[in-house]
Amino acid sequence: MLASMGTLPDIAALSFEEALKALEDVVRKLESGEAPLDESIELYARGDALRAHCQKRLDAAQARIEAIVSDRDGKPVGTRPFDEASA
Repeated sequence: MLASMGTLPDIAALSFEEALKALEDVVRKLESGEAPLDESIELYARGDALRAHCQKRLDAAQARIEAIVSDRDGKPVGTRPFDEASA
């Protein structure tokens, strides 16, 4: 089981890059087909949580990018505050 594989970091504390690497590791383990059924189920659940975390980070980054204010020629002239609660 995953618990026996060592202490896994809290997903919420992972950067996008760390979460993506962890997700890639989960996918690799699942695709190998060597994990027992119970471990595969735990891996799948962790992978889904990692995917959701990565998507949330990507959505927040996209919202920040969209917050860039452009002038009438489309050139960035500054930013407006980004409300993270809405992401």
